[in-house]
Amino acid sequence: MRNVIKRILAPSFLLMAMLVFAGCDNSGNAQLDPDKVNVMTTFYPIYEFAKEIGGEDANVINLLPAGVEPHDWTPRSQDIVNTSKSQLFLYNGAGLEGWVPNFLKGLNRDSKVKAVEVSQGIQLIEGEEDGGHDLEGEGMGTGHKHHIDPHTWVSPKSAIIMAENIKNSYVEADPQHAQAYEARYAELSRKLQELDRKFETELAQVPHHKIVVSHQAFGYLCRDYGLEQHPIMGLSPDAEPRARDLVELSNLVKSEGIKYIFFEELVSDRLAKTLASETGATVSVLNPLEGLTQEEQEKGDDYFTLMDKNLHNLILALQ
Repeated sequence: MRNVIKRILAPSFLLMAMLVFAGCDNSGNAQLDPDKVNVMTTFYPIYEFAKEIGGEDANVINLLPAGVEPHDWTPRSQDIVNTSKSQLFLYNGAGLEGWVPNFLKGLNRDSKVKAVEVSQGIQLIEGEEDGGHDLEGEGMGTGHKHHIDPHTWVSPKSAIIMAENIKNSYVEADPQHAQAYEARYAELSRKLQELDRKFETELAQVPHHKIVVSHQAFGYLCRDYGLEQHPIMGLSPDAEPRARDLVELSNLVKSEGIKYIFFEELVSDRLAKTLASETGATVSVLNPLEGLTQEEQEKGDDYFTLMDKNLHNLILALQ
């Protein structure tokens, strides 16, 4: 994931996206609000949940500009200044934001900001950092380091835990508005549980359970809903797979009669399209929700609309 966004999106698009969404997504231009709980978030899903739970009592600022990868980004001095003056700093953890430890060390000494790792309490999955297809779930031999899979939020079951952690951090930081946080959290939790039930019910009925994805971002989704992912690349979508892995994957697609190869809109679809053309499969989108594209922002998409699209595409692919 580290260099993908830089490579794929033209600098002019990034600049435009940063200008368009500066108000909500670019912390350098963000204003702290002395009358509210100021909350800094590291990337899109946490930002969305924090805004929903915080409501009118919170001023939520997303550190990452639109269209930038959490792995790729490094904070500027203004981000450190703003975070030092905030009450909450919410990050995913599980190894997603490698810059966080140094960032926290750089905060002002008198800062009262509470750093909260919102993936706490989720049973984490060990994944493979390097490219490589693993049919049997066994190690790939030398050169493959095992890392924690950080893509917790892609499963509604994990998202429920993350939302509760965010709610608890609000109640602790601002107890006088605890009732309002609890009420807004209850509504968000209800929607997430409904989404979870929909995934459980719909995916229990599909005849097939293997999906081929461009990168290994769907481990939690697959674990929680009885699917099996076969990634073209590892946890990092800019890692090139080996020729042998592609041949194995191509054989799997043919032998299992897999009809769809999934790719992501923010990542190059070159390998997914190559594999699809070799095997007679069709390409389709499975969104890991690491950030919204400009088009998604303009359409008013959010976690729920994009997860609904994911479910729709999965049901179609697994018939």
